[in-house]
Amino acid sequence: MKKKMRMAAFFLSIKSYLRNPVSLVLFLLVRLAALITAFVFISLVGYMLIRGVPHLSLDLFAPAYNTTNLSLLPALVNTVVMACFSLLVAAPLGIFAAIYLVEYARRGNRAVGVIRAAAETLSGVPSIVYGLFGMLFFVLSLGWGVSILAGAFTLAIMILPLILRTTEEALKSVPDMYREGSFGLGAGKLRTIFRIVLPAAVPGILSGIILAIGRVVSETAALIYTAGTVAKVPSTPMGSGRTLALHMYALSNEGLYMDKAYATAVVLLILVLGINTLSGFIAKRISKGTVAADG
Repeated sequence: MKKKMRMAAFFLSIKSYLRNPVSLVLFLLVRLAALITAFVFISLVGYMLIRGVPHLSLDLFAPAYNTTNLSLLPALVNTVVMACFSLLVAAPLGIFAAIYLVEYARRGNRAVGVIRAAAETLSGVPSIVYGLFGMLFFVLSLGWGVSILAGAFTLAIMILPLILRTTEEALKSVPDMYREGSFGLGAGKLRTIFRIVLPAAVPGILSGIILAIGRVVSETAALIYTAGTVAKVPSTPMGSGRTLALHMYALSNEGLYMDKAYATAVVLLILVLGINTLSGFIAKRISKGTVAADG
């Protein structure tokens, strides 16, 4: 029944578009763009799965890396550690900065315009520039050396503008009636932000964090100069280690282990998919909890 109703609505929309040729052309272009996007995505994922899944083996998940097993487990651990470190630095700074811009800063404030312009500019800076900055500042000036910590702080600076802008847009999307209702019940500014506004904006904030995680786990250029390419799990944050993306780059760069590189790409894809699924689940639970509390 639902399929028949959808088909009927589709044909009705086509009839309405036929009356206006411009609308019909735009409708077809939008449909074509959506189909091309879906086709490209399915093709990329399918190609990686076809080339990588047959080469997945237990040797790839051995505790230690050597030239025989080419284990990706150390790189996987380093990827998770790098993502956690960079988010611990960037997420609080980005979220609190966005709260200030939306909830506390006066409209028309010049400082707000400067911060937003700086965030947008930093979002477009190539990652290799971040890597050179991290090498000069964290590795050489602060004396951290080529380490996981230097790489994490470099990535934190890289993803900070992304988290700030997405959190700001998420906070702006919360209706003002939520704030007015909270103030009308006697809640203060801080309580309104943390109990009303932030829970309502959690899905948008998590979307920004997911995008930031995707950039962290896929980064190579910035980490070559800061985290290094040592194929092991460092004993301390001051030790060097490669991530999954760097591991895949190193294998493909040698040209001898392309099958292992595709297998690593599959594991990286599964990792990102798992993070996205977990974030979506957390966002739904928080949203349901907020609705239940309001009820």
